[in-house]
Amino acid sequence: MENITEEKWVQLIETDEHFTILDVRTPGECAEGIQKDALILNFMDSKAFIDGLSSLDKTKTHYVYCRSGNRSSQACMIMDQMGFEKTYNLLGGMINWKGNKVYP
Repeated sequence: MENITEEKWVQLIETDEHFTILDVRTPGECAEGIQKDALILNFMDSKAFIDGLSSLDKTKTHYVYCRSGNRSSQACMIMDQMGFEKTYNLLGGMINWKGNKVYP
């Protein structure tokens, strides 16, 4: 896992061809807007979260965010333990996100 700023996040996604963006917030939080093309996996629903992770390609790069960066950091650590090759945590989460949002 690597903690990265929004600026680095945007730069990496622009050049990465093999990635997934994961939003690990609750459904209520996601209703306030998510990043474009993000897959929602509620970290607070442990079983659904682990089940969702199990269906993902571990060789892809995974960009993970939450509200503040805390849950996404924990999610990245779990993913690393499960054998995911590359995970990035968005520092500051969606609280500090200045980019565009879409509404699920």
